[in-house]
Amino acid sequence: MLRGRFPDTGFTRRERDEHIRRVGFMASLLEKHGVAVVCSFISPYRQARREVREMCRRFIEIYIRASVEACEARDVKGLYARARAGQIANFTGLDDPYEPPEKPELIVDTDRQDVDESLARITTYLERLL
Repeated sequence: MLRGRFPDTGFTRRERDEHIRRVGFMASLLEKHGVAVVCSFISPYRQARREVREMCRRFIEIYIRASVEACEARDVKGLYARARAGQIANFTGLDDPYEPPEKPELIVDTDRQDVDESLARITTYLERLL
């Protein structure tokens, strides 16, 4: 949805950082007006995540850990194959780094937990905050 709002956003480091900052700013505005905001992104760079954490009062970082191999096996769109063929540049985990979070509030390891277990961990964590 948000790529539609910001159609000029590409996949260079600068463009990804700017996209995350824009979305973080939108989330902070909604939060200030009492809206609970949930965002899900491939946000590969720590600094951009830090900046959004500073913008939002109730920032919760949930690290969905998955190996590149697992991501590739789950890829129904064929993006990894296209990236490996050189058709997509700056692809996170292949030719562009992913910087794991330093102190996420929750880590869900999807290489070791199935979808139901992962969802239960997230739901339990969030319910405790209510």
